[in-house]
Amino acid sequence: MLKLEKPGYGRGGCRLRVGTGHPETRALTELRCQLETPFSRVFRHGLHSSRQDWGQQVSRRLANVTLDNLDDLPHRCRRCVFWELDPVNGNRAVEAGDPGLEKEAWISSTLLEWGSCGKIVYVDGVAAGFVLYAPPHHVPRSVAFPTSPVSADAVLLMTAHIIPEFSGGGLGRMLVQGVAKDLTRRGVRAIEAFGDLKWEQPGACLMPAEYLLSVGFKTVRPHLRFPRLRLELKSAVSWREDVEVALERLLGSMSPERALRPV
Repeated sequence: MLKLEKPGYGRGGCRLRVGTGHPETRALTELRCQLETPFSRVFRHGLHSSRQDWGQQVSRRLANVTLDNLDDLPHRCRRCVFWELDPVNGNRAVEAGDPGLEKEAWISSTLLEWGSCGKIVYVDGVAAGFVLYAPPHHVPRSVAFPTSPVSADAVLLMTAHIIPEFSGGGLGRMLVQGVAKDLTRRGVRAIEAFGDLKWEQPGACLMPAEYLLSVGFKTVRPHLRFPRLRLELKSAVSWREDVEVALERLLGSMSPERALRPV
């Protein structure tokens, strides 16, 4: 006998009452409970979610970076070409006075040649953070690090930034999960990034190594300042797909009479 309460998505998570029903029913319950945890909910509801953060109900969504919303990036980041150009050409762009044009050109060419290369997270319609990523051959600066090159089977997570007013709400993890889901669909095996062990300045072009480790990256090439870290996409995404496949098989093996027993 099985009784399901409406799952809660706060700290309580999934609430289930399980009787002594059929073993398949109990297994189904366990699988459903896994799918109703807050972590999987980010994936299950696609790129839209709503949670109780910052003391009020807010809506959050992810959008691909395009030429139309590029200006939603923070002004400093909108003009930054640290990753998009090699050091020499980067300095020339700054001296010319408008590196933003080079940024726009890079986004345009990468979209045409490879596809989506960034995401922006919006909170109640306000841009709260972003992430950029691309294959290493699209990122000239990637070969300038002592721990380069990036592995041939990986895409480089170039930079990510959360506006300070929105920090602490899980948006950074939401961005990385969105990137992982996108790249898994495109057949990419892993994401790599160069972390900064001495990161101190918010808005810097490099991400703190501590942040990368906190969202699941592992160090693959150590360094005193700029370690290279890696996130295997199977560990980031496919566990959820495996659970859903198992759930579908279990549902298919159960007759309506057995699946919907009265309480």
